[in-house]
Amino acid sequence: SLEKSVTEWMTPVIERAIKIAVNTCEQIVKKDFSLDHDENRMRSSAHKMVRNLASGMAMITCRDHLLQSIKNHLKHILITLGLRVMKLESIDPTVALIANDNVELACAFIQKKAVEKAIPEIDKRLNVEFELRKLARKEGRRYCDPVAVTYQAERMPEPIRSKVGQFPAVQAKVYEEFARNIPGFKPLTDAEAATILPKPDVPGGGVASSGSEESWAIIDEVLSKLQPYIEGGNTGLPATPHQAGLQQLLDALKSARSSREVSGIIILIGKAVENLLEGLTVNVQAEPDMLARFRDANLLVLKALADGRAYGPNWTSRQVTVALVEARDEIKWNIDAVDILIRSQLVNLFDYDKFLAACLEGGSNPAALHFAMLLAKIYLIDDRSNAQLIESDLFGTLEMLVQISNNTRNPPEGLVQLVDMIKMNCERMDNNLQMSGPTSQLHSGIQQAREFEDPHGLLEKTEYLLREWVNMYHSPAAGKDSRKAFTEFVQHMNLHGLLKTDDLITRFFRMSTQMCVDLCYRALAEQNNAPSLVRAKCFHTLDAFVRLIALLVKHSGDQQNTITKVNLLNKVLGIVAGVLLIDHEVRRKEFQQVPYHRIFIMLYLELNAPDQILENINFQVLTAYCNMLNILRPSKAPGFAYAWLEIVSHRVFIGRILSLTQGQKGWPMYSQLLTALFKFLSPFLRNAELAKPVQKLYRGTLRVLLVLLHDFPEFLCDYHYGFCDVIPPNCIQMRNLILSAFPRSMRLPDPFTPNLKVDMLPEISIAPRMVTNFASMIKPNFKKDLDSYLKNRTPVSFLSELRTNLQVSNDPGMRYNISMINALVMYVGTQAIQYIRGKNLSPSMSSIAHSSHMDIFQNLAVDMDTEGRYLFLNCIANQLRYPNSHTHYFSCLLLYLFGEANTEAIQEQITRVLLERLIVNRPHPWGLLITFIELIKNPTFKFWSHEFVQCAPEIQKLFESVAKSCMVASQPRIDQPEGQSTD
Repeated sequence: SLEKSVTEWMTPVIERAIKIAVNTCEQIVKKDFSLDHDENRMRSSAHKMVRNLASGMAMITCRDHLLQSIKNHLKHILITLGLRVMKLESIDPTVALIANDNVELACAFIQKKAVEKAIPEIDKRLNVEFELRKLARKEGRRYCDPVAVTYQAERMPEPIRSKVGQFPAVQAKVYEEFARNIPGFKPLTDAEAATILPKPDVPGGGVASSGSEESWAIIDEVLSKLQPYIEGGNTGLPATPHQAGLQQLLDALKSARSSREVSGIIILIGKAVENLLEGLTVNVQAEPDMLARFRDANLLVLKALADGRAYGPNWTSRQVTVALVEARDEIKWNIDAVDILIRSQLVNLFDYDKFLAACLEGGSNPAALHFAMLLAKIYLIDDRSNAQLIESDLFGTLEMLVQISNNTRNPPEGLVQLVDMIKMNCERMDNNLQMSGPTSQLHSGIQQAREFEDPHGLLEKTEYLLREWVNMYHSPAAGKDSRKAFTEFVQHMNLHGLLKTDDLITRFFRMSTQMCVDLCYRALAEQNNAPSLVRAKCFHTLDAFVRLIALLVKHSGDQQNTITKVNLLNKVLGIVAGVLLIDHEVRRKEFQQVPYHRIFIMLYLELNAPDQILENINFQVLTAYCNMLNILRPSKAPGFAYAWLEIVSHRVFIGRILSLTQGQKGWPMYSQLLTALFKFLSPFLRNAELAKPVQKLYRGTLRVLLVLLHDFPEFLCDYHYGFCDVIPPNCIQMRNLILSAFPRSMRLPDPFTPNLKVDMLPEISIAPRMVTNFASMIKPNFKKDLDSYLKNRTPVSFLSELRTNLQVSNDPGMRYNISMINALVMYVGTQAIQYIRGKNLSPSMSSIAHSSHMDIFQNLAVDMDTEGRYLFLNCIANQLRYPNSHTHYFSCLLLYLFGEANTEAIQEQITRVLLERLIVNRPHPWGLLITFIELIKNPTFKFWSHEFVQCAPEIQKLFESVAKSCMVASQPRIDQPEGQSTD
């Protein structure tokens, strides 16, 4: 539990601590040492200060969260495993005692890691300052900052004026205190503090021609560990390439140690990477333990070089990436080796993605294509919980995979399915790939939200300008739509140089967003004020900021140049989304949705206002918002789920995406957003025990579906298949809402009409519109056998292996691939309808019988266990909708399976699937009603004589009640003679 808690909190805490500590330290140290010529004093003081600040920030940020996290993990373990040896009432005190005893240790570990990362970062920030001082010394002069000299002489009074020369000893005591009193640790003595001082002339963020003494000490330590293992000769590995590779690694290590040149280190990195690429292959004749030691030996070298005291993670990862790129073609695409390097954080993913995308261009490199498919599958489908690699890290690679899938006549096996699965997981939308420019701006904005290296003084400029804009926006002189205020404010931004480069504008938006959010947190923390007053205080600044974004988007570039406007909008949305994700990671339960929801919804309303310029980018605005909402989906940011649903269900957003956008171009995007919502709710709904927060989200979802059913039923008709594919089988009410939709142009026949002739209805022969490519969800090899069996009933073994092809595990409740069953039922059903139509017939109890299609359906009904059969019958019932050819066929199919069932268990399960959909609140799908009415009315099925109908009095009453509500007229008693009609 301790390890889990530390792992969970370490990254966000360290990122936040470094961001604040390094920025603060950089500014203060530059000011204090601006007239001091000695870079070693400057570096030493910077280390002392950043160590103190990073440690303190990490401690105050994580302690309470860490304590609660340890308690939660520990309690879960004890409740799961410890009830045999511990009483339930003693768990809480035990958990509290253990957590309190260990939280300081966990905090100290995170503080240590924060300090280790902060020191190289501050060295990198101050590297220019160090080099200027070295250069001055080489030229025989003493360095001092001329700007600082002028400022001190003109602005500072004599008593507090800084002098050229060594930093005053009185002021240096402040830094000594920083060194001795590190938050969370006992005070250090002078001797102890001296041991952690940096060595003189150690290079900062970069890598000089030779490493520091500390770095060579680390390499000596690695050499002492590897030499006995390699020279001992008992590795248990093949002579080539493993033993030979290890010997070459040892030789490279010794050579680098003796030469002390960076070129030797680069050769060493190349050898370690080459060993991993050559040695970690599938068919190695060696024990797994021996192979693991071989892997760890090479990783030990790379991780040692990546240590902050040696060459640092940034430089090392760049060299590892270069080694991967320049490796021989026959070993370059080793997925196991690359996977290990990525998980060890030894690959520069940005550079590697660019290289991989370039290799995939044109689809002419099958080895690279196969490798890229495996990489995407491992990280984006199989192991979604791993945060080492996310969609934006493989942006270029995924883009090329989709292009190859769409533009190649015969794409490689599995590529189409891989791309579809990534789309189904809502990681990317189709429109992203058609608008790579704006979408890349969105992802770039998210990444730039995590950048900490801001130019000197930019923070103060941004704070001043934001305050100025808020005052100007609320001033009576702002003019209509704040035009006058905006014109004046742009001049201010120009004067401060913020409009010179895209980078400065991006940083301005990021800092402004953070300031607005921080203001809201402070306002929301005030307990004494009324909620309305707090919101008004928050919205005072937020609304001004939103108006500024809208005006900058509107007036960026020429009036007809939509690309500049759309790119800027995507960048801003990415920045706000990135700030939200960081905030969500750090604050967890304390996260507040208010500022982000207000920014997003007010900006959307601003950009959709009636305006000639903005109307030209309405669709691009919609696409940008859908991409952003997809990135911030509930599974990614659960704390933002309510606000997310509120935006998705806003009348202006729904109206624009489903109604005002021509050609239904917004429908696929909205369906993906709803699918993301259903997927998030699925685990909770499957367990049927909803906590209050989830209950509210579920009710909100039902309300959205009711709005769609009333105002946009055609949308639900088109996308019903995809929605039902991700909604758990036990969510009857939600599914009924979707399946009850029918086109507004259709007049629905009354299902209770006596002697209703369904096959005579004009609509019953028309196929419904299907937008989901369900055939692509069937595995290619299985589909080949399926098509063969449907055509000529071969291979003979197809039916006996059918259940095995649909089963994925032996765990109850998770045995079957539900998506595969859905796709199979739809594919075979639609093929059967074509087959019947080809014989100039319509579906009926006789025309659907004795065919290869019915063989498959009957085999599924008979051969599957109770769980599988229930899922199969649910898939059929999902097609019982409004009058169309699918409803007609699947209704006949369900009745045929009931009539021809060889056991009453199948008939009982068919009845259950229909009944459970009828006993919930309305609405009920039309096809469901006519199927159940036919089942209980038609004497052929002898429904009322079955034992499961009469097994208990309460069951009898339930059937009578449902039958009465379905039939309107009263039903006969259940004990009537067998075979008598129920009319």
